[in-house]
Amino acid sequence: QVLLVESGGGSVQAGGSLRVSCAAYGYTYSGYCMGWFRQDPGKEREGVAAIDSDGSTIYADSVKGRFTISQDNAKNTLYLQMNSLKPEDTAMYYCAADLRCTVPQWWLLLPSKYNYWGQGTQVTVSS
Repeated sequence: QVLLVESGGGSVQAGGSLRVSCAAYGYTYSGYCMGWFRQDPGKEREGVAAIDSDGSTIYADSVKGRFTISQDNAKNTLYLQMNSLKPEDTAMYYCAADLRCTVPQWWLLLPSKYNYWGQGTQVTVSS
């Protein structure tokens, strides 16, 4: 069984920063493509950022220039550094993983692509 566990969420004021983490158990991130997604109640889950197995990254336009996705294979951990946070960034943030990585890069931001998901960590940004 594969387990993904997010951490690092919290409540911050607009303009602040947070770094959320995703630790993997049962497998290593090496060879996987990984993504961060977010969802607010009543809305669809949306792709935020993703990193391919070769290290290339892609970001949603809404977070480009503010968020950075990275991974540490030695620690088997995925990160999302979030800077200049806005109230509209408020959501439950989820990490996801999959081995089917030979796809157009923009596909990596599609929630339907991924097989493995974490439980989520809440990020709340106040004005």
